[in-house]
Amino acid sequence: MEDRSHSLDPQDWTAIRAQGHKMLDDMFDYMQHIRERPVWQPVPEGIRQRYHESLPREGVALEEIHQRFLHEVMPYSAGNAHPGFMGWVQGGGTPVGMLAELLAAGLNANLGGRDQMPVEVEKQMTRWMQELFQFPDSASGLFVTGTSIANFIAVLIARAKALGLASRKTGIASNPQRLVAYASVGAHACVSQAIDMAGIGTDALRLIPVNENFEMDLDCLRQAIQADRLAGMTPFMIAGTAGTVDVGAIDNLSALADFAESEELWFHIDGAFGALAMLAKDIAPRLKGIERADSIAFDFHKWLQVPYDAGYILVRDGDAHFDTFAISTSYLKRETRGIAAGTKWPCDFGPDLSRGFRALKAWFTIQVYGTERLGKMISHTCEVARYLQRQIEGNPRLELLAPVNLNIVCFRYLHENQTQLDDLNRDIVFELHESGLAAPSTTRVHGHLAIRAAIVNHRTGKHEIDRMLRAVIQFGDRLSVDISANPA
Repeated sequence: MEDRSHSLDPQDWTAIRAQGHKMLDDMFDYMQHIRERPVWQPVPEGIRQRYHESLPREGVALEEIHQRFLHEVMPYSAGNAHPGFMGWVQGGGTPVGMLAELLAAGLNANLGGRDQMPVEVEKQMTRWMQELFQFPDSASGLFVTGTSIANFIAVLIARAKALGLASRKTGIASNPQRLVAYASVGAHACVSQAIDMAGIGTDALRLIPVNENFEMDLDCLRQAIQADRLAGMTPFMIAGTAGTVDVGAIDNLSALADFAESEELWFHIDGAFGALAMLAKDIAPRLKGIERADSIAFDFHKWLQVPYDAGYILVRDGDAHFDTFAISTSYLKRETRGIAAGTKWPCDFGPDLSRGFRALKAWFTIQVYGTERLGKMISHTCEVARYLQRQIEGNPRLELLAPVNLNIVCFRYLHENQTQLDDLNRDIVFELHESGLAAPSTTRVHGHLAIRAAIVNHRTGKHEIDRMLRAVIQFGDRLSVDISANPA
């Protein structure tokens, strides 16, 4: 009998099957009873110190490590699966997505390419995104870690279009053109980071002021483009935003598409969470113009609730996308038969050769729930945000700091001591986090520190909003006593 002691498969499949079922049941219990847990709790120092232990030389039983996970890891995550988590734009995940991720991990497919059905699943997702965003059949798409990388890919494609494919060999330093791009001051920092990583430099990103609705100011954009052309610069890209990170504003996408077309610029949209509002019938009209984009970056792991990570880039000109990344090597030669058959593998559309089966959990989510239900879920989160807005506007101790565009609400607790308002609201958020009741975040709006509630989780409802606001008032009132007793 062949010696298989070197294999990492279990010697007792019955035992690991039983342990696996227990682990699965534990995660179902976690999801089912998530509301009974605190949103977040600090990590005890004793537990944190355990993770300074040395590299293990000998293995331990699976069930022992599982117990460590249950008691040392699971209770101390950031809590974005919890309905009280409203701090950052993060999806809550679903049981369906979790199970799909289990299947993908078991299959362990590498989606860099080759003739296999997992690649076909990703291709079907691209066809679905073509349909959703009204892109042509020739458009291309790719799963990536998140919108940060998707934005980077878009910048690289736009750069290659502006400088020519020869720049892939000679680099941008050999080209006399000085590229410049445009985005609003409300754009996510990853847009600037993408310009940096592309070797163009962040000084080449013009951050355009916004209007009273936090949309990119079109007059300022026009003036900036004209000034750069007069200075001998080469404008090459406009990056619009569908759902800004601070307040959830949507740029005037149709007007930006007009600008880009008239100036012959690449029109990219950072739609990290907002782009998928195309699934919601009541919100989709506000995204008019997104169908004219040259590229769209977004995340399935945000509003669509797909487990992390599942970012995506959709590109109108599939050939330009392919030409920007494709390489020819002997060890990746495409054949007419066998596993290596096929052309235009996923690795030809991005920097990753080794790629996980991210598409499966997104595919399962859309198949199982359907776009109608998913769209209603997105609409519901916006409805909950409007409920929060009404509660704030109806309470004299609270102030709304920005229009509620989609599902993000920025507000603050008021106090007569204006000089300490920022510190007070920051401390209220600290108290909320440490209480485990709710987890909003902070940002700055018109120079003021705001409590920022992003209603992204499909589990979040009016109950969680009421509980958070009661706690805001409670903590605000208590902290105000200290301010009144010790004014700055």
